[in-house]
Amino acid sequence: MFREMRRKKQQLSEVETAEILKRGTSGTLALFGDGGYPYAVPISYVFANGKIYFHGGKQGHKLDAVSRNPKASFCVIDQDLVVPEKYTTYFRSAIVFGTIRILETEAEKTAAAEKIALKYAPEGTAAGQLIAKEMPALCVLELTIEHISGKQAIELISKPPLRHPTAQ
Repeated sequence: MFREMRRKKQQLSEVETAEILKRGTSGTLALFGDGGYPYAVPISYVFANGKIYFHGGKQGHKLDAVSRNPKASFCVIDQDLVVPEKYTTYFRSAIVFGTIRILETEAEKTAAAEKIALKYAPEGTAAGQLIAKEMPALCVLELTIEHISGKQAIELISKPPLRHPTAQ
């Protein structure tokens, strides 16, 4: 059902691809949007327990698209270093395909929201209070991964990830 990577030498292992998902701070969620158009939206996320969690409001384009068709693709770019003299980029990225569901129970929503909060504010002591306050208006989505792949520039094979100087 899912295509094999054409340039297999550039393919990352599942472990390396999972590391990209763990390191990333944002990605692009692609859904079946209005009028048959693709809908791709940049979004913060957390990768935990082999799934990806997102949050947002209880209404809008994203939720309408998920309700219409729960299949999704999610892409995270780990590295994108332009190398003008070689007319290329040294890239490393991960793509997942899967199905999204809206978490319904308070326990599921809270657990996922706490994972997201810990990723972006690991030392935040008020996360639980904020989550409890925002829970009535919060929608939490879970992407169950059906296929995962990672790819990197041929020049990066056997080299550690390069980080942008401003990345933390």
